Amino acid sequence: MLDTEGDHDGEKPKGVFSTLMADGEWLYVKGEYKKAIESFTTALTLKPGEKNCYVGRSKCYLKMGQAENALKDAESSLKEDKTFFEGLYQKAEALYYMGEFEFALVFYHRGQKLRPQIQEFRLGIQKAQEAIENSVGSPSVKLEIKGDLSFLQKDEEGAQPITAIQHLTKEKKQQTQKTPKSEKTTKQLLGEFYSDKKYLENLLKDEDLVKGKTKGGEQLQDVIQSCLTYLDTCTEFWNQEKPICARERDHKLMQQKCSKLHPSAPSEPAQFLLKSLDDIDADLTSGNAEGSLKKAKEVMRTVQGWSEKEVPNKKEVLGSLHSCIGNALIDLGDMDKALDHHQKDLELAKQCKLPEAMSRALDNIGRVYARIGQFTQAIEFWEKKIPLIRGGLEKTWLFHEIGRCHLELNRYKEARDYGVRSVAAADEIADEKWQINASVLVAQSEMKLGNFESCVASFERALTYAKLQEDDSAMNAIQKALDEAKQHLSQ
Repeated sequence: MLDTEGDHDGEKPKGVFSTLMADGEWLYVKGEYKKAIESFTTALTLKPGEKNCYVGRSKCYLKMGQAENALKDAESSLKEDKTFFEGLYQKAEALYYMGEFEFALVFYHRGQKLRPQIQEFRLGIQKAQEAIENSVGSPSVKLEIKGDLSFLQKDEEGAQPITAIQHLTKEKKQQTQKTPKSEKTTKQLLGEFYSDKKYLENLLKDEDLVKGKTKGGEQLQDVIQSCLTYLDTCTEFWNQEKPICARERDHKLMQQKCSKLHPSAPSEPAQFLLKSLDDIDADLTSGNAEGSLKKAKEVMRTVQGWSEKEVPNKKEVLGSLHSCIGNALIDLGDMDKALDHHQKDLELAKQCKLPEAMSRALDNIGRVYARIGQFTQAIEFWEKKIPLIRGGLEKTWLFHEIGRCHLELNRYKEARDYGVRSVAAADEIADEKWQINASVLVAQSEMKLGNFESCVASFERALTYAKLQEDDSAMNAIQKALDEAKQHLSQ
């Protein structure tokens, strides 16, 4: 019992909030993300603006595939403290899973500068760089500069608002000076983005403008400099990817594939397809699934009117569109139709013998089945993806997700085995975050199997990594689970 009513009034809000936070963290570890979100949301009504709470909820949204909501919460966690490293990491993660690899790279770098001892930022930089490299030449690659530069506060008289960075090229002045040889190389590497780079460099020379702030409160000078940094980073990685002559050859090959089209098709089909795929993706990532679906269907009708003789990569394009339609339908909750389109994507990928497209389709099919609770089918398709895995990060994630499905099916031995494989993959890339997740999966499986000593050992391992990361939320949740496991061990 409580000593006094006065103590009760003073301590209850704090106690309730702490309980809600702990419950949210524990539910997150257990994989019950919807319930965890409810707990964090309730906690925020008690302490509006609490940054750790926003991070906790953002992590849940990301696990549920709601990257846009995850990004909003991550940005909310940074509202009062721009150097909050957990918020920076979460923002970078959300951007990464939205496919905004260049933006993600910026925030991974910011976090590393603040906390160089935390490996997650280094690994984030690594995976973002790999993603940028892997998406060179892909129709889905884009480098739009938006968001933070969309609006300015007029801190200084004469500072003008910027409507959207993509319109900057329309306003830029013609460059008349000769470009040095190194600049010519940069221009070849960046292509259409070179003009954006030059315009941003000119913006930095406007002393009045750079004194302004973005809507989020960041100094415009810092944001512009960050944009230039990742443009330079992209230049470096694209230069390492392959020689310019090879990139030009690939570009010309794509142009040749789309040069002869049906008379009713657009006059510039390659540009039409690239822009259309970007628009479809932009609508989906911004939460406009209906708009994305409508555009994808319209583009598909256009492409279906083209013959394979005229467009050699027609099946490849149709596969990408089926994937886009399927992802939009997932967001709209129409899982049956989503599954149908992702299966068509898989069929086309097999016909064209495209391993990356097959991997994409298998991933999405497994995701649909997991969403509707058909875990056996999710496992079946995800296991087919295993030989197509590229990189340690994808491996540890996939093994973990397959293990989670086995856990849901009460197949505890299989869940543990995949958890062990996920741990090994995470150890290979020294990814502490996934070492935590995989160790927790192993611990949960061992607990269900009644192997309490092994369960305790795995939870302690997870706790060690959480401490290394200075992740208070994870430490609290794992400690609670560890205490429960030790109680079983002592009985």
